[in-house]
Amino acid sequence: MEKIAVLTDSACDLSEEMQRENEIDIVNFKIALDGNAYTEREDFTPQEYYEMLRNAKGVPTTSQVTAHEFLEQFKAYDDAGVEQVLYVSINSTGSATNAVAHQAVAQLREERPESALRVHIVDSHCYSLGYGYPVVQAAQALRAGTPMDEVVARLEDTFARTEILLAAYSLKVIRKSGRVSAAAAIAGELLGLHPIFTLNDGVSEVVRKVRGEKAVASVAASLMRARIVEGGAYGIAATDERYIRAYAEACEKAVGYPPAFTGFLGAAVASNTGPDAAGLIYIGEKRAR
Repeated sequence: MEKIAVLTDSACDLSEEMQRENEIDIVNFKIALDGNAYTEREDFTPQEYYEMLRNAKGVPTTSQVTAHEFLEQFKAYDDAGVEQVLYVSINSTGSATNAVAHQAVAQLREERPESALRVHIVDSHCYSLGYGYPVVQAAQALRAGTPMDEVVARLEDTFARTEILLAAYSLKVIRKSGRVSAAAAIAGELLGLHPIFTLNDGVSEVVRKVRGEKAVASVAASLMRARIVEGGAYGIAATDERYIRAYAEACEKAVGYPPAFTGFLGAAVASNTGPDAAGLIYIGEKRAR
């Protein structure tokens, strides 16, 4: 049986347990906040990072994984006798990490023309568990003997159907980053309005503004119900267990079955959503690209 490795990056938001159980390797994003440099998944837990964001004076910035980091990872696989690598990346329109991985493969070919290592790079076109959960499924399929080409095709089909609804409960980080105008954010906070965004193929759009925190989960569940394919899997990624519970209850009531997966937003994603956010990830109709 071929020796295969599965690789992704830290914006996948997989828990350490899911990563370990499914033998998935993760390259980590670097984050700068208030003059300090950190590495996601190494220097803090998601919960610790949420508190750092709440107390931060400035806006966090994330750095893509470098070509050198990818090259070293690919060389390590090659040295270990790995024959095929599946790398699933963060959305390529929001990060150059996918392109950098391709550069590293080209450099590997130059430095090791004799290498038989095959690297398959898949653009998730999304964020968080929107690709973290499919990576788990891919790893399980590969280890069950499913051919790599079939797994890659499944992933590409899944990512052409994956949709995300994101609700922001605090607009501090989004306001500072300029993703929502300061005036609109302040007005929203004063009026108790919480925006719900769609985030499909990296394009964000406000689709609803909900008054009152308690109503957000049910509105988001209703929006998902109108878009999800019949019987389609869905999951929840959030910054607080109470959001996960509220969304799970609202969504099960809306579609009739529980989420397939839940988890916490990691630092790279929370750097853009803020420390008080929740997302619904579900399978909709296939989109043409």
